[in-house]
Amino acid sequence: MVLLTPVLVAVVCILLVWVFKNAQRSLERKEEGPAARPWLDGDLQGDPELLRRGEAGADPDEWPEAEESVAHVPFSHTRYPEQEMVKRSQEFYELLNKRRSVRFISSEQVPGEVIDNVIKTAGTAPSGAHTEPWTFVVVKDPDMKHKIREIIEEEEEVNYMRRMGHQWVTDLKKLRTNWIKDYLDAAPVLILVFKQVHGFAADGRKKVHYYNEISVSIACGLLLAALQNAGLVTVTTTPLNCGPRLRVLLGRPPHEKLLILLPVGYPSKEATVPDLRRKALEQIMVTI
Repeated sequence: MVLLTPVLVAVVCILLVWVFKNAQRSLERKEEGPAARPWLDGDLQGDPELLRRGEAGADPDEWPEAEESVAHVPFSHTRYPEQEMVKRSQEFYELLNKRRSVRFISSEQVPGEVIDNVIKTAGTAPSGAHTEPWTFVVVKDPDMKHKIREIIEEEEEVNYMRRMGHQWVTDLKKLRTNWIKDYLDAAPVLILVFKQVHGFAADGRKKVHYYNEISVSIACGLLLAALQNAGLVTVTTTPLNCGPRLRVLLGRPPHEKLLILLPVGYPSKEATVPDLRRKALEQIMVTI
């Protein structure tokens, strides 16, 4: 038994060192926060200060005073006969079912009033506590569009070569897409959609924008539907790791984070799209 004592001491020492190192790593991870995945744009993260304020037990005195109550008014609603409902829903589905991601866009100009209307449509989206946390930046200037393209292509080449990973790049091959984005120069309009991670109260203090990313994502969905309804095409692009540079280029404030970029216009005469099929209703809907 005495002969085993040094061995036991050594084992205990090794265990103590192992426990200490693991505890230290765990503490470091907590301090650093969750590790960012390679495909997650760090510019889309929320405001740490506001996240801390939103935790249970935060001092209410730190928050700006609530806005005055909003008056309620009678709701105006149009109800259709059942047959008309079915007809309208079917026609709207058929319209949106023709929507495709188009990467071949004509340089032909589109009416400015149409762009105004589709942006207004996107602005009808619901938002957390009606904070409307979105900014739509419409770019028509050719020089500015080209600068945007240069930034995106520079980052996208790195994304394809290193950041995205083999599986992602492989999955994109069927779409015949790469880091070259000709449509950013060709499209007459670029719409860059920014989410506002917070707003400002009248006294200048930060004001929480609840569910800002979900709210802006809903607005983007309405924007896509409005563009399709107007006879225009686009392709949804998420310029990975380009957000900070594009924000500075466009003169947007730090609390705005780029969520999505849409090149908008008419399809070019030689436009093609992948022959893809959408999932059937029974694959996407569960009725209980």
